[in-house]
Amino acid sequence: MTQNEKDSVKKKIEEEILLTQEQISALKEKVKPIAPDCSLGRLTRLEAMGEQHMNNKILEESKIKLTRLKNALLRVDKPIFGICIECEEEIGFGRMSIRPESVRCVECASKM
Repeated sequence: MTQNEKDSVKKKIEEEILLTQEQISALKEKVKPIAPDCSLGRLTRLEAMGEQHMNNKILEESKIKLTRLKNALLRVDKPIFGICIECEEEIGFGRMSIRPESVRCVECASKM
């Protein structure tokens, strides 16, 4: 991967970190407990609880993604960045520009 490509990926990582942090902040508001005295009907309460459960899952996944992005930002200037941890071949720039936190090439990722 050339230095220009690494710089482009680094910028993408920084942008995604900001977006993910904003998403996490918004989700933290949505997963707050629903007060039992809140005047919702039975079905509406069940829907709200289902939505809250989905938002909790998304929040967990967003936190994991944020950790991976921060790790990628630490690795971006090192020689191991963009190298697959399985086959040790270079991960394509296309994949790195879409999923900059990737540590496996498409072929190795599809085997998992």
